[in-house]
Amino acid sequence: MSNSRKVWDIREAYKKQRANQWIEPGNVGLFGGNNPESNTVEQINISTNGNATDFGDLTESVKKTAAAGALTRTVRCGGTTPSDVNTMDFANPFNAGNFVNFGDLGRTGQTTNTCHSNNVRGIAGAQASSNDTLDVFTIASQGNGAAFGDVTQNDLTWTGGGGNNTRYVNAGAYPASNIICIKSIANNADCVDFGDLSASKWGVSQSSDPTRICFAGGSEPGLSTDIEFITIATAGNVTDFGDLTVATGDASSRSNSKRSVIQGQQSPSNATSLDVFTIQTTGNATDFGDTLTTFHQCFGVSNGHGGIPQTDQFPQRPSVTYMPGSGRVLVLGGNRAGGDRALIDMFHVTTLGNASSFGDLTQVTDANGGCASTTRAFSMGGVNESTNIIQAVEFASQGNAFDFGDLNVSGLYCRGLNSTTRGINGCIYVSPGAASNAIEYITMASAGNGTDFGNLTSARIRSASFGSSVRGIFSGGNPVESNVIDYITIASTGDATDFGNLTTATGGPMGVSSSTRGLTGGGETPSAKVNTIEYVTINSTGNATDFGDLTQARVYGSQGTTNSIRGVFVGGKTPSIVATMDYVTIASTGNAADFGDLSEASQYMAAGSDSNGGLQSA
Repeated sequence: MSNSRKVWDIREAYKKQRANQWIEPGNVGLFGGNNPESNTVEQINISTNGNATDFGDLTESVKKTAAAGALTRTVRCGGTTPSDVNTMDFANPFNAGNFVNFGDLGRTGQTTNTCHSNNVRGIAGAQASSNDTLDVFTIASQGNGAAFGDVTQNDLTWTGGGGNNTRYVNAGAYPASNIICIKSIANNADCVDFGDLSASKWGVSQSSDPTRICFAGGSEPGLSTDIEFITIATAGNVTDFGDLTVATGDASSRSNSKRSVIQGQQSPSNATSLDVFTIQTTGNATDFGDTLTTFHQCFGVSNGHGGIPQTDQFPQRPSVTYMPGSGRVLVLGGNRAGGDRALIDMFHVTTLGNASSFGDLTQVTDANGGCASTTRAFSMGGVNESTNIIQAVEFASQGNAFDFGDLNVSGLYCRGLNSTTRGINGCIYVSPGAASNAIEYITMASAGNGTDFGNLTSARIRSASFGSSVRGIFSGGNPVESNVIDYITIASTGDATDFGNLTTATGGPMGVSSSTRGLTGGGETPSAKVNTIEYVTINSTGNATDFGDLTQARVYGSQGTTNSIRGVFVGGKTPSIVATMDYVTIASTGNAADFGDLSEASQYMAAGSDSNGGLQSA
């Protein structure tokens, strides 16, 4: 069935997803042109290892060309036919087929991967009589390029161009250069010095996510296996990343802001193999697959690189296996055994087993508060006293978080809970040694900033937090270990009210709940970490009652990882950071049992469940 000029038939989309034939926004990688000159263009799905397939043809046979990638347009710029040209042509990366005319650059010449785009503007630099001038053009509007400043540190022969959505970066040159320079995409100012590559080289590929650029391969003049990186926000020299599987020159890349796929002239011959690595890690590249054509001096481009704003750009595809409210839990960020993380883990409350990778937050985050609706999980605050970011991620399919808004009160060690419509954040560490009693709320269905709700009965951090669809509860906490239990009525605003007390004053406990019963587990007293679990009946008031014990005494684990039957206590510190997950049946009493493990030992992480106590009918 053809979908020409129609929306997708959802059944047909599901079939393509199941057959691994569905290319999501941001995952289309193209490469084309060749030496000797060619008009061939091939495509890959960057998210899935595999061989390239035919895409279509350029308007002319060309080599030493480059392309600027946007979400729905790929613009090829300049090159040699073998005479130098200033032509530009374009295609929609989602629709395989031939390129059509776009316009002309202001200069003729080899562009050799000196192209970049932030989804609005395209930048290209052509080797010409003046070797250092850039052109700019508007991706959405066919037309000619205009002068856009100079690369004053390098000329533009066999340089590599890339960047993120605010900055253009240029690296290497022929004859061999180690210079990295940078400029703003917003104006036509000249490039300025940024730092140095590890060696002087040309034909270096660049691939990026919003914060990092990786440089791979190149000629020194011998072919290089080097992969190295810079952090775009901080000027300085490169840091070693790892190695390609084979020495590669005249390298080109295509990336989806997570993975980079590298191709180029290879030693000992011009092979067809592709390498892949993950941009935010370090380590050696691995095999991705093969091209149909032996490419050399071709362009590489994608519609999902770091220059394209990631927030809300790439809608997550519908899942063919997930049902909202079925018990999916997302564990968001945290202080992991290897350091603070942006990663998101996933598991299902209903099925014992280990967590798996889901996606990434927009930034590295720990000591954040968490809450969830039936469709979204939220991370609130964290990292340090000045952090106020609210991030959200859709449960429906695996993918990354997006910026939701800002908290009223910045801080870390937050605790969150929710009803069916509102998310609540409280227990915030706002400055060294100082806790806040502030509570605020968000409306989970609508992106926006937090709003003042009221105050806790006492300022504290690291409480257990949980609730029903009517009431929210904060239990225990630090900095001085507390036995206080507070409650709020989530649908209203106002100050918290005393609920009762824990049997033991406890800091840093974990919380889970059904719609009727809330549990406080683990934590620490002034003398030791504890394994105790206590419970309260949410719709009444009174002191907590002994429930049983965790599998190990620990502190600083997650909140809200639950459905109506089961509560899972996730991660924490024993004093070692642990990957432990153990569970209880909320309606009964008794000791916890082993559930599985996180992907990495973790503490101070937020979590959200699509069926937590706040989402259940009382």
